[in-house]
Amino acid sequence: MHKVLIIGAGGVGSVVAHKAAMVPEVFGEITLASRTLTKCEDIAKAVKQRTGRDIATAKVDADNSDETAALIKQTGASLLINVALPYQDLNLMDACLKAGINYLDTANYEPRDVAKFEYSWQWAYQEKFMQAGLSALLGSGFDPGVTNVFTAWALKHHFDEIHTLDIIDVNGGNHGKAFATNFNPEINIREVTAECRHYEDGKFVETPPMSMHQTFTCPDGVGSYEIYRMYHEELESLVKHIPTIRRAQFWMSFSPNYLKHIEVLQNVGMTRIDEVEYQGQKIVPLQFLKAVLPNPGDLGQSTKGRTCIGNIIAGIKDGKPRAIYIYNICDHEACFAEVGSQAISYTTGVPTMIGAKQMLTGGWDKPGVWNVEQNDPDRFMADLNSYGLPWQLIELTSAHAAGLCVVQ
Repeated sequence: MHKVLIIGAGGVGSVVAHKAAMVPEVFGEITLASRTLTKCEDIAKAVKQRTGRDIATAKVDADNSDETAALIKQTGASLLINVALPYQDLNLMDACLKAGINYLDTANYEPRDVAKFEYSWQWAYQEKFMQAGLSALLGSGFDPGVTNVFTAWALKHHFDEIHTLDIIDVNGGNHGKAFATNFNPEINIREVTAECRHYEDGKFVETPPMSMHQTFTCPDGVGSYEIYRMYHEELESLVKHIPTIRRAQFWMSFSPNYLKHIEVLQNVGMTRIDEVEYQGQKIVPLQFLKAVLPNPGDLGQSTKGRTCIGNIIAGIKDGKPRAIYIYNICDHEACFAEVGSQAISYTTGVPTMIGAKQMLTGGWDKPGVWNVEQNDPDRFMADLNSYGLPWQLIELTSAHAAGLCVVQ
């Protein structure tokens, strides 16, 4: 059994704490820490009620690497699981280097004052972690995370070369609110309003946000939804580590209601990330908006429906064209019944726990900084089936793959 420190007490942090507590043979002493201690204590009570296990709680400022390093040493943890904000990734990696433990996160670093996210800042830590004999695993959520593992597993077992990759994230859930985001509003809105980038013919091509869309019909009766092409960080690492990829795109579903709210909020300046002065104080409009929107962690009790997230992959095997669709479908109400969460937090939190399990027991702890697709995918794929995110595979024709058509 291993000691772990989870930093972040939002919806995902709650799922990670619950799922880690359900695997006592791997996760021994668990400490959950956040800037707001009461959030940690509330999660600890819920974990105790559902699993019978006690987890420790602590208050920490994740922006302060010295304070975090001191907490790491106090807990005796061998792995830090970062489910805080992407702004804090580098400070938490620094804390791990100071305290001498391994690191895992779910989303790549982005500066607070620039809506730009890329792996360059974290990849720059490669030499530091190698010299320290420590491991950092980047992006072990669902997308990025499971989508990367799907791709690596497909290359290992179904392709000699992957040529095209389309990652499609559909949330078929309905939370009953006039407007709400499914995860941290600040991060979600920054992501949605950013310029779109997709990979084609050896380079990333930039297009206006949400300018490319089409209808996608999910399998198993989840339904048909309008999906929009946008940039997502796993594209950057996947095309680097699988250089045969010729085109890679990421798509996400949005309702007309959601897009209309985003348009209005942009038009009135509420999505700005620069400071403005209001009644003698400096505020960031997007951070104020986050404070008045529904808390994504509270949406689980009202959300109904299913998510459908997967990869359409095409390439060649034994000299012949091949195409497949690998996907997971997750039910919002089932997630709430198990851990008190909606499916968006669940589909991120479960792979976080599985990635941590691979680092602690599965050989994913080699020194350096790694994306998940750089590790052997087989045990991770098996654990998805065991811990609540079963996956399925559909064989496609090349034409169906090109048209993003998985239901015939």
